[in-house]
Amino acid sequence: MLPLNDLTDIRESYRLHAVEMSTSPCFQAWAEGVADDPEALRVLGELPTLKQQANLVFAAARWHGLEPGPYADLRALLLGPEWPAVRETILERRTQTNEVARMTALTPALAMLGEEPLALVELGASAGLCLYPDRYDYVWTGAGELRGSGGPTLRIPSVGPVPIPAGPPRIATRVGIDLNPLDVADEDDMAWLLALIWPGQDERRDRLSAAIEVARAEPPQLLAGDMLDRLDDALEIAAASGGTPVVHHSAAVAYLEDSDRRRLETRMRTLVAAGTCHWISLEGPTVIPSLAATASAPTVPHPGHRFCLAVDGRAVAWFQGHGSALEWVSP
Repeated sequence: MLPLNDLTDIRESYRLHAVEMSTSPCFQAWAEGVADDPEALRVLGELPTLKQQANLVFAAARWHGLEPGPYADLRALLLGPEWPAVRETILERRTQTNEVARMTALTPALAMLGEEPLALVELGASAGLCLYPDRYDYVWTGAGELRGSGGPTLRIPSVGPVPIPAGPPRIATRVGIDLNPLDVADEDDMAWLLALIWPGQDERRDRLSAAIEVARAEPPQLLAGDMLDRLDDALEIAAASGGTPVVHHSAAVAYLEDSDRRRLETRMRTLVAAGTCHWISLEGPTVIPSLAATASAPTVPHPGHRFCLAVDGRAVAWFQGHGSALEWVSP
């Protein structure tokens, strides 16, 4: 995901989103169309900066019934009488995609932490769907597999020395923090999550639907509030469970201002140094640059935006944001 607070030039923002959205021809065409359309840019430019992002605008358009199709259809909505209602949805909603394929990176990272029970704390958890690494089977194509959970299977092409777990992680508790937690039992909340899936990505949609059912069987504990403000509360819950606390986040810190990103990094490094918890970060390489700086350059080309996976402040892998490739760079 693009660093949101860097995108002050809305035209350039949509050009970058068009590149990122290469795996969805419809959204790529829409982003390219907006970038070349002064009238659409004027309308979208009146939104708060963090609400101008293509993911949110396009999801809101689809929420109001716009079907995948040519850019002309989106343009008619942006410039037509339905725009005020779409705008209201944009202002009310957030891009809270729970991409459970990211657990194909999280689960090997957890395997590096030993065999003791783990108390998971997710920052920017949305509905908390990424708090269930133990409820899935995994196939790291080219590296190995892990089965026996009885749950859905997540697959990802992989290269490098992926630390394949000997068994599912043992999870003592699951805690998430989000400004606006989504309830897996709320049909409207879950419909919004499904609306965030890009057109043409039916596999992602099926994966999300399955993940919702997994979480509904044992809903996570979600705390409403800022991740920095509620971190102590979440860690207290995690410690009380008897498990080793592990704070993780994916495509969440990009939503923070630069000063808060630095505050979070400093806080997490301090907690890790004190032995209070482990820290797993999965973010774009410019979000917490010091983490990506510890990694060797990726060698395998693939479409889409890369995330840097880091464990306790050290980069260990590169991951494609929606789960199409994993390259492990650390033994």
